[in-house]
Amino acid sequence: MESLLSSTDLHRLKWNCRRGLLENDLVLEKFVERDLQTLNAEQVDAFRFLLALEDGDLWDLVSGRAELTPKAQARPGLNDVLSLLRRY
Repeated sequence: MESLLSSTDLHRLKWNCRRGLLENDLVLEKFVERDLQTLNAEQVDAFRFLLALEDGDLWDLVSGRAELTPKAQARPGLNDVLSLLRRY
């Protein structure tokens, strides 16, 4: 399956995965390695949305300590990406 991401986009997303919280780094590293290039366009946009969050907020979502707001739940692909991240 061919990736929707150009090499520049892929590099930029990988760079944005570098976080200040070790737990996020570990999860995002595995996600990028195993799943990033399999995402569809909606899921890539949802992943970018998650990467824009503060470290603590992102970790709370990934770890299950917080749930998405109803508005965020309506965002296409976001639940899918969050489910993938929670596997790690």
